[in-house]
Amino acid sequence: MIQAQIFIDADDLKGTQLGYEFILQFLIVHNIKGATVFRGRLGYGENQYINRPNNLFSFDQTPIMITFIDDDEKVKTVLTELRNLYRGGFIVTHQVEKW
Repeated sequence: MIQAQIFIDADDLKGTQLGYEFILQFLIVHNIKGATVFRGRLGYGENQYINRPNNLFSFDQTPIMITFIDDDEKVKTVLTELRNLYRGGFIVTHQVEKW
């Protein structure tokens, strides 16, 4: 089994839809067994700029992590298809065991 983790900013968009909502709907359509969305309090990416909530604005760029686990081939296929539709974010995968 493979665990995938997708890191994006909370305000990333796919068209007019929030990126994490688009990704979750995509995973549902592709019958992934389950997924969880985590909202980070702080984080930074390649630009090394710390993203944090801002008192001046109602939106922010805090990090979001979407994680899911499924069979190896299913995860690889879904991530390949997702990358064809959504170029944002950073994706990592890990081999995992179910206990």
